[in-house]
Amino acid sequence: MKNFSVYNHSFHIPVMGTGFTIDTALKVARYGISSVMSVDDNLMEKMREYYSGLYGEHFEPIAKNAPDSRARRITAYLNFVHRAVTRQFHELKVSEFKEGTEITKYFDLLDDCSSLKQEYNRMLGLREGVEKTQLQQSLRDRISPGPIDINILTKLDRENYKKGQKLPREYADGHSALRGFAKSELNSSVVFSAGLNPYLYSYVENFDCFYADAGGAIEKKITLKVSDFRSALIQGKIFAKKGIWISEYRIESGLNCGGHAFPTDGCLLGPILEEFKTRRGEFTGELFKYYRAALAAKKGIHDPVRPAARITVQGGIGTSSENRFLLRYFELDGTGWATPFLLVPEVTSVDPDMLEKLLNVDEDTVYLSGASPLGVPIYNLRNSASELTRLKRIAAGRPGSPCLNKYMAFNTEFTEEPICSASSHYQTKKIAELNQKGLGPEEYAKEYEKIVEKACVCHDLGDGVLAKYGLSYKGYNPVPAVCPGPNLVYFSKLLTLREMAGHIYGKINILSQKRPRPHMFINELRLYIQYFKNLISSASPKITAKEAEYFAEFKQNLLTGIEYYRNLVNHFIEESEQSKKEFMDYLSLLREELEKLTGTHPAVIPV
Repeated sequence: MKNFSVYNHSFHIPVMGTGFTIDTALKVARYGISSVMSVDDNLMEKMREYYSGLYGEHFEPIAKNAPDSRARRITAYLNFVHRAVTRQFHELKVSEFKEGTEITKYFDLLDDCSSLKQEYNRMLGLREGVEKTQLQQSLRDRISPGPIDINILTKLDRENYKKGQKLPREYADGHSALRGFAKSELNSSVVFSAGLNPYLYSYVENFDCFYADAGGAIEKKITLKVSDFRSALIQGKIFAKKGIWISEYRIESGLNCGGHAFPTDGCLLGPILEEFKTRRGEFTGELFKYYRAALAAKKGIHDPVRPAARITVQGGIGTSSENRFLLRYFELDGTGWATPFLLVPEVTSVDPDMLEKLLNVDEDTVYLSGASPLGVPIYNLRNSASELTRLKRIAAGRPGSPCLNKYMAFNTEFTEEPICSASSHYQTKKIAELNQKGLGPEEYAKEYEKIVEKACVCHDLGDGVLAKYGLSYKGYNPVPAVCPGPNLVYFSKLLTLREMAGHIYGKINILSQKRPRPHMFINELRLYIQYFKNLISSASPKITAKEAEYFAEFKQNLLTGIEYYRNLVNHFIEESEQSKKEFMDYLSLLREELEKLTGTHPAVIPV
């Protein structure tokens, strides 16, 4: 099965945690839906064993201490998923066009506005005969499975050790994951998220599969998750100068998203998308100059086809009208829907206990935390099994987590070989150091909390799938963590894939009636103002000139975004007049709230 990233759906399912989408491709790829999985080789090995049993395949384990085990485990699982989806799709493709069949489900899930769905509906209206049979064959020929992509968090590229000796950089976690994907049978994309990693980006050059052939086809593509235009251009140039084309720029809201959050300096999603829209031709044209020269020098291809560069967005989308507006006005190629899919058991792997908790969240239950050892804010659930276990360990005088994966083992304060700041090993040593400082009660409590708030977010974020299928690692009971985006509070019931797709495409409305949901741009603005407040409240009265300049820039960016939205509302043709009025009312209230921050701290000067 060759699948060079054909998109029959306008939405994709982004990576969620390490476990929630680890097997999503096995559930949705045959219907043409694109999804992204994480690259936890321990979890992948566990899932390969589990699914090999279900699919009747022989399972040959790859030991953790075997040579190049991380890359080999990743390759083995990706190849298994590829084989399974190939089989699923073949069975779907040859099924009959009758109610309840797989091929009928494929077409039912499509957007009614798509040309493929319209052709399908035309076929349904024909009488039995040659024309209908020919059209059915044409429809079969036009469908394809959804791309099976992987996500590599570029910051998680820890160098590894064996018997106390550091291994060559190619065995670092990110490098090994990339090698595992490159050697797999998949024809899909690797999504690089969390920013630039020069070593990892250079390592891409070692694999021919990332280069276009003479006809312009790319076997394995690269998607960059970016926060703004400047970041996309800088990273795109790095690859273009290597002769490697970025096939997709996936823009994500800095705060209105799940998982790790990467806030901008107050730059809002709308103005960011506007810059991509207005400068898209300039953007791809400049990159192609570098790409063309590099491809000629490295591969001898002197007149390459300019590959497509998709621009997509994700983070906080909640209604079909928002979805259609983003695609139409900003001329985007697709959208990502993540958090709501946590409530779709046939798509994501969430254990029953966690599902019950996710169905009953509020604005306080889902919060932006400092739990990640990565040092980046991450969304958390206050009553997850992982969080409750963390608090129990603290109460018992044993703070910290067992460090099973070591993906975030970067700290060398106390050891020569890096350890994780969420581990009990580190927190015990750090607290002992704190006890020697002779701090007062208030300052001690503050510093203590900074230490113990760090929690396992690599292993625990994969425990949900283990709990769902009744699996575990020897001697370890799953304690699932979850990192949903704040958009979750507006969804409050279990959903089917058909319902979720129907909601995205405007066939039905599944939003909770418990609380009104403001527009996604309003929600993001609210989150940024709250984030700005927190920055101000945590700042010292004696700040530097540089910090004062940062606060002023942050506020100005928010004000610029508000004015941009005042004009943008005139283009909301998908929204009712009442919705547009509510949008403007929210903008006025939030601007007033932002203005009130002036004078609350010496750093916040009038703008």
